[in-house]
Amino acid sequence: MRNLPEFDTNEMLEGLSTWVLVESPTDAPEGVNAMMDLAEAEMVSLGASIRREPGGDGYGDLLVARVEGAVADEGILVLGHLDTVHGVGTLAGPLPLRRDGDRLYGPGIYDMKGGMYAACYAMKQLLRAGRTPVLPVTFMFIPNEEVGSPTTRQRIEDEARRHRFVLVPEPAKQGRLVTGRYGIARYVVTTRGRPSHAGATLARGASAIREMAHQIQAIETMSDPGSGTTMSVGIVNGGTFVNVVPMECRAEVLAVFPTAEAFDSIAASMSSLKPVNADVTITVEPGPVRPLFEAGEGTLALYSRAEEIARSIGFVPGHGSFGGGSDGNFTGALGIPTLDGLGLCGDGAHTHDEHILVSSLVPRARLLAGLLESLGDSDLVLR
Repeated sequence: MRNLPEFDTNEMLEGLSTWVLVESPTDAPEGVNAMMDLAEAEMVSLGASIRREPGGDGYGDLLVARVEGAVADEGILVLGHLDTVHGVGTLAGPLPLRRDGDRLYGPGIYDMKGGMYAACYAMKQLLRAGRTPVLPVTFMFIPNEEVGSPTTRQRIEDEARRHRFVLVPEPAKQGRLVTGRYGIARYVVTTRGRPSHAGATLARGASAIREMAHQIQAIETMSDPGSGTTMSVGIVNGGTFVNVVPMECRAEVLAVFPTAEAFDSIAASMSSLKPVNADVTITVEPGPVRPLFEAGEGTLALYSRAEEIARSIGFVPGHGSFGGGSDGNFTGALGIPTLDGLGLCGDGAHTHDEHILVSSLVPRARLLAGLLESLGDSDLVLR
């Protein structure tokens, strides 16, 4: 009889805390690479083969680690990121690592260091117990998911095509697993006006910032929250000196869409933006797109296996399609069975209230371990 894997909450808390104490915002490659060092050491301790690719365009490295299975076949890809939206200094300021009852707070702990740590821990406990996954398991640690994975999308898609299943330990959605995700598109809008002295000759100028204020209103009113379509402007930069009518202003837009038709409508509306002031010009540059991930037969079969395992642990997760993108958008859009939202329960992603529920650590790690060990031992529908 094989040993049962053991899962210890305190051991998980200690290991996860080490990860959270390394601040790794996307735009700080040294911090992201420090996280990659921790993940690499974890994978080396499991006997994994390692491939680490230097980052480009100012991003951190990409880390790929493979643990062999009982059979040499297309395997399981565990896909997640180690970058966060929280800047360096967050730990010493508004979001220190701290515990309050069942809540453990910290930058990136929920999105998604907690989930990736739980996946690594699950594999460790399987191997400690002398249990071997049926299929080989590849862990892929992404350095720039929070900005759309601009330099890693192709690598993600290429790697996913070599696997039968993709597991994504992004945060759970109110406890539920994710079997589909809305698409996400980014745009950069630039307004260009005419400068003048703001005190002496204000009327001679044409303010790019004033025009952008009109455009932000127009863009955000394209939202239809009832259908799941949302438009938001998250970054605005413009002007040089307060006494100069601003000649240029730049805004970054995030569009979330639940259907292909909604994306077509957004794209048409963004490309047809017109200036309110005829003396100001507008340009709209499309940016990275996370495609729609819609649940196929293979993904739903994968969820059924996960639910079976979860029931044996003592909970029923449920599932659905949600907004909020992940690298699972790419693999799900390729038609590869992808189960997302396998990470920890909690709340406050991207805010100073970000936290996990400590009580979710062991159940989620056990669910991940069950999937890692058993996928490939039955005739799941794959495509």
